[in-house]
Amino acid sequence: MIRKSWMIGSLAGFGLMLGASSASIAQMSHDQKQPSEPTTSFRRIDQPLWLKGAVTAGGIGVIGVELWWFLFSKSKSRKADTNQGIQQATITVDGGYEPNRVVVTVGQPVRLSFDRRDPSSCLDAVRIPDFHIAKDLPLNQVTAIEFTPMEPGEYEFTCGMNMFRGTIKVQGDSQPVKSTQTLVSQRS
Repeated sequence: MIRKSWMIGSLAGFGLMLGASSASIAQMSHDQKQPSEPTTSFRRIDQPLWLKGAVTAGGIGVIGVELWWFLFSKSKSRKADTNQGIQQATITVDGGYEPNRVVVTVGQPVRLSFDRRDPSSCLDAVRIPDFHIAKDLPLNQVTAIEFTPMEPGEYEFTCGMNMFRGTIKVQGDSQPVKSTQTLVSQRS
């Protein structure tokens, strides 16, 4: 019962407050009201010609840098070193992948060592979908990923959010190397 009367009293007080404020506005004379200007018109602000030129040149410069970065900058490529029959390459993970392109030979085991130095959560994992590989990359540690490419081509690796990318270029003969499972099934 107390809550109900308290709620009714609060609503009544709120209504009284709103009514009093609108009544005071309604009782103002026309002389006291501020005339409102139409908001549909724009007021021209003249700028010096040198400032217009500087802003235009700066905009064209930024567009040029973006075009160069995304279209014309060369990726950093590295051929994997072969040691005891295993192709090895170290990829530094720091604001992206460096090198972001690794060249390997078809049919030989590959070991990519990812050295993660960037603390951002985007680069805390690497995915190589064509080889069904997804691996976490602990900060300030080197994580090795091993696989054997059986067909020439280009295979992409990405961060966990698919924002940073790299490429594994597999070179080889014009004939793709057949896996051992295919050879066994052909002999049967």
